Amino acid sequence: MPNDNNRRVIFKIYLNFAVKMEQIERIKQMELRMERAAKAVMELSAALDNYEAVQEDIAELERYYGSKQWKQDYADDEAGRLPADLKRGVLSEDALWNLLSDVRGLNNRLRLPDLG
Repeated sequence: MPNDNNRRVIFKIYLNFAVKMEQIERIKQMELRMERAAKAVMELSAALDNYEAVQEDIAELERYYGSKQWKQDYADDEAGRLPADLKRGVLSEDALWNLLSDVRGLNNRLRLPDLG
């Protein structure tokens, strides 16, 4: 039958083991979080590079939408004066409006708070 001293030693061993297992589990969880965050940061960085590359295109679309040129192009499309096989999504009021609205929303989202 174990004496009190043996019980204390066994309890300390068990306690140390439990603490070590908790530590290992914590490190594993933090490692997973770091891997997910690193992947997301890399993907976002690449997406931001692409987004930055099309800023002039976006600015040009913003100037075009609602301009005299756009209105003339739209009227010519409505009158059937443009080739039937011409891609004309830019003349769809909703498509261009939605894109420009999404750009504004995304620009607002990119104003993120600092860490901490």
